[in-house]
Amino acid sequence: MGAMRAAPALAAGLVATVFLVDLLRRYRARPAPHTAAYAAGIGFFALATWALFVGTAAGWTSASYRAFFLFGAIVNIPVLALGSMFLVAGRRAGHVMLMLLFPFFAISIPMTLARPFDAGMLPSGGVPGGQDLWSEMFGPRLWAAIGGGMGASIIILLALVSVFRFWRRNRRIVWGNAAITAGVLAASTGGTILALGEERGFAVSLLAAVTLIWAGFRLASGGRAAGQSGR
Repeated sequence: MGAMRAAPALAAGLVATVFLVDLLRRYRARPAPHTAAYAAGIGFFALATWALFVGTAAGWTSASYRAFFLFGAIVNIPVLALGSMFLVAGRRAGHVMLMLLFPFFAISIPMTLARPFDAGMLPSGGVPGGQDLWSEMFGPRLWAAIGGGMGASIIILLALVSVFRFWRRNRRIVWGNAAITAGVLAASTGGTILALGEERGFAVSLLAAVTLIWAGFRLASGGRAAGQSGR
């Protein structure tokens, strides 16, 4: 039964890992800041999904839950948003956003790694959902809300910007950003699905998210390369 529950998480982890390898290969062949940012974001996503797989299949520990929460709920969406910032708005805007992310990470990462919780509340299998492991107002859950909300808002805004900026010139960038936005929203929807008790649906939402983001990245990056070569 545990293996069946863990199968969607395993699939999401495999897809995320292959996506990461593709991004690293692309960056090695043609270095670009948006590729580096997407590689970091998908690397965090892969770590979170592998932690989810281990926790679901073998039981949760403090280490696996912290990795799942940190990489899946706090850092990956802002870093993916950074990739979209570099892709749509350019290097200057991306570097400004990167500098703004440093204090966010400097506070949220140590807090998530060090803040204690009762490990006895972790389930032996499945996905931790209703357990209020961090109940403090100023804690990891607050930073997850800030990071997820900020990152998703930036990605949605940049998708709208790409419509106005590239609709006539390069629709591949528009559709690519739309797919990336859909992927981020799929990941966000997973939290709602988990709150309703649908553990397998949560992992499936992560699989859908990484697949959409991968497709969107390939579309948008191909469109950007075509646009640059046509100048």
